[in-house]
Amino acid sequence: MENFVSIIIPVYNEEKFIAKCLDSVLEQDCLRLHQDFGGQAKDKLEVLVIDGMSKDKSKGIITSYAKKHPFIKLLENPKRITSCALNIGIKQSKGGIIVRLDAHTSYGKDYISKCVAYLLKHNADNVGGIISIIPRENTLMGRGIARSLSSSFGTGGAIYKTGSENFKEADTVPFGCFKKEIFEKVGLFNENLERSQDMEFNLRLKKAGGKIYLFPDIVSYYYVRSNLKDFFIHNLKDGIWAVYPLKFVKKFFKPRHYAPLVFVSGLLFLFVLGLLLRPFLYLFVAVLALYLSMMFYFSAKIAIREKKYEFLVSLPLAFVTRHFGYGIGSIIGLLKLL
Repeated sequence: MENFVSIIIPVYNEEKFIAKCLDSVLEQDCLRLHQDFGGQAKDKLEVLVIDGMSKDKSKGIITSYAKKHPFIKLLENPKRITSCALNIGIKQSKGGIIVRLDAHTSYGKDYISKCVAYLLKHNADNVGGIISIIPRENTLMGRGIARSLSSSFGTGGAIYKTGSENFKEADTVPFGCFKKEIFEKVGLFNENLERSQDMEFNLRLKKAGGKIYLFPDIVSYYYVRSNLKDFFIHNLKDGIWAVYPLKFVKKFFKPRHYAPLVFVSGLLFLFVLGLLLRPFLYLFVAVLALYLSMMFYFSAKIAIREKKYEFLVSLPLAFVTRHFGYGIGSIIGLLKLL
């Protein structure tokens, strides 16, 4: 079924967001246009929601949607790992086109139609768009955290977060749209990876000659954690899984994923040496002062340009939490490798 679309959504404890996600799928223009002309949704697409044995109300919410809309199906993922959920969905899918969505994200009304159109028009193997990052709670800190993730200083220049004026070839895209045949060519998602499975898959895809494109008019809305504790833990885990995958795949991600490891481990190294030799302590202070200067510079630049002076307080805290959380996590990932 070459033009039939299978939407795959991994879920685990997403009771606060899964309804928003499914509502945004039901509002897709391709689906509504098809129904307006007398078609049935089941002839156009299927939605496979793969639940990782959620302990909250997620499963009940999904079941209620499935009862109203037969093209929505609930599958189970006993291993509770995202890559396993994706593979379950791919194996169970009927479509020749796979769209991989995220449960705590909602999508523009033309998300699927544009993904499929661009995939076919450009003969691509994976296409995606940009993420508009929204705080889960509209607080001072929540807004700062969300803004930090769409700045080059906070993300290392990931264009799917910072944005782009034109479509371009990319190393990875979020919530991609794939030709199903590509999974037969390069394999499924690596089930050893609890995170970073999309980046690792796209590395294999590119190595096999696949084409990945990012289109700025394809937009999703990601609900980011809104307090520093949760944000730190999230980045800590991301840092671990930026380095630890080397145990399983022997492939390096882009340099931006290792910058926090170099920075934080370098600071730690200089501090320890500084306890023994004073010149290293001076160097430690100099490097830390340079980082703080850059952090306040980018925070002030954003606050002044956007006339949101609250960012003078929230952005520095968000940047520190982001960089040090990711860096400490990367050190832990490195130690796990050893």
